Amino acid sequence: MNYIVMAAHRSEFPHPITLHRGQALVVGERYEGPEGWKDWFLCEAEGQQPGFVPAPVIGRDSQGGAFATEDYCARELDVDPGQPLRGVRTLNGWAWCVPESGEAGWVPLEKLRLAG
Repeated sequence: MNYIVMAAHRSEFPHPITLHRGQALVVGERYEGPEGWKDWFLCEAEGQQPGFVPAPVIGRDSQGGAFATEDYCARELDVDPGQPLRGVRTLNGWAWCVPESGEAGWVPLEKLRLAG
């Protein structure tokens, strides 16, 4: 899916949490904010700063422990209006996008429109 950025977005998290499938997690508070993004949880993984992880990426084992169900990175993109992006996946109000140059990352869907 191709998008055009409608409003600027700047990441507030310079050190995004990065998980590998099966990695143990400590799940904390659910995100509550005016944006209405649902089912994001502040998680901790060994050796990293806490970061928000979407509920579909959080699994539970039979003892109640949490783990990553897939590889996941919380990197957000800094984007500007008019910028084209290629969307790879959407999840909980965000799109994983690839810019024309640089690394892929998340952008809130509310700041994007479908191209063409």
